[in-house]
Amino acid sequence: MSLTFANKVTIGRILLVPFFIASVLYISPQHVFFRWLALGLFLVAVISDVIDGYIARTRGQKTRAGAILDPLADKILLISAFLCMYIKRGCFTDIHFPLWFVVPIISRDIMLLLGSMIIQLATGKLEIEANRSGKFTAFLQIVCVLGVFLQLKFTFVFWYVALLATFVSGGIYIKEGIKVLNESPVSRH
Repeated sequence: MSLTFANKVTIGRILLVPFFIASVLYISPQHVFFRWLALGLFLVAVISDVIDGYIARTRGQKTRAGAILDPLADKILLISAFLCMYIKRGCFTDIHFPLWFVVPIISRDIMLLLGSMIIQLATGKLEIEANRSGKFTAFLQIVCVLGVFLQLKFTFVFWYVALLATFVSGGIYIKEGIKVLNESPVSRH
């Protein structure tokens, strides 16, 4: 089976991440251009996420590959953004991510990726779909990244909301994952 257009957009988003990472890591007081390049690449990735989701829903292009690749692309982008922007925090003059914010955000996403792998290995399928709390959390995390790139003074307010949403959505996903594992025929043996 060939890739749908929505899948191609998702793969393009994944392939964009190394360029985003390099742009963030090259940010310096002498190379401010890279901050704007990284912001542009991040925005392209976010917009392409909206586009591929819209195409998949409206054109009947929902696929199993898309169900796996799309959230993976989101996690790769956001983990990369938080990690790289924390590493380069000295280049974001006034507003930068503190460690107490970055660690829980990244930890949740890593736990979700590992949990997905466990479910896949244990059941042979991955049926957990993004829920509203997860989508809202991703939206808040994107706002936080944009706020730091743009050095918006009020951005820290979103950090607390995003952190709370991260814990809540993480708990919901863990609960759903345990339910899937418990309902699996493999767990009944």
